[in-house]
Amino acid sequence: MTSAPEQFIVPDWPAPPSVHALITTRAGGVSTGPYAGPDGSGGMNLGRGSGDDPIAVEANRARLRALLPAEPAWLKQVHAAAVADAAQVAREPSAGADAAITDRPGCVAVVMVADCMPVLLADDRGRCVGVVHAGWRGLAAGVVQKTARAMRERLGDPAARLIAYLGPAIGPDHFEVGDDVLAAMADGLPGAEAAFARHGKRYLADLFILGRLALRHENVEAIYGGGVCTVCDPRRFYSHRRDRATGRHAALIWIAPGGIV
Repeated sequence: MTSAPEQFIVPDWPAPPSVHALITTRAGGVSTGPYAGPDGSGGMNLGRGSGDDPIAVEANRARLRALLPAEPAWLKQVHAAAVADAAQVAREPSAGADAAITDRPGCVAVVMVADCMPVLLADDRGRCVGVVHAGWRGLAAGVVQKTARAMRERLGDPAARLIAYLGPAIGPDHFEVGDDVLAAMADGLPGAEAAFARHGKRYLADLFILGRLALRHENVEAIYGGGVCTVCDPRRFYSHRRDRATGRHAALIWIAPGGIV
């Protein structure tokens, strides 16, 4: 008999005590059909545009909200490189962004994913946090680097030490891409070719290597997580590449409302 899948992933990284983060799995919600757990239990789909019953999605979001200090600053994600201020997004709709930062305690920055890689960021003093939706288009456009730069700019400290956590994403054994993806990544990220392995006439791409390259380009050397494949584990994760009709996970980060400790 197997145990039930965990409802959340809490990053194993040396973030300051004031920094809180979690990544949802497909467990712990009320969604059914392709959005349920594989054993038929309720699924924690959080994607409003996923095709799921809107009532179920809102019930899942309410369950998540009950664990947080505020409503998450949901983004209009567009697979690009814009970085939003999560506090501003919480006040008014986003014009489109795939990353968010905040230095405001209690403000919850969030991205949604279903094979793309979530990247969590914090400065080592807990003054500013960020989260990135890193698919190949966003990586090629520099969304990770722009987020790190935006955090340091917000802090007024170009030498601020940042730490990062790479969440679950499509693994290199399953992410088959063409010459166009290799070319786009090579144009936008020095050394990106190292993340591509020839696979017949196409390539297998490693988002985790690409994420580390992007972070190191901005002198972020303290990088944790990575290597957990969403496609490989249908029990825990939704996967667009594997299932097409599927749900969405959330990666969330915030500074505790009590402020920096």
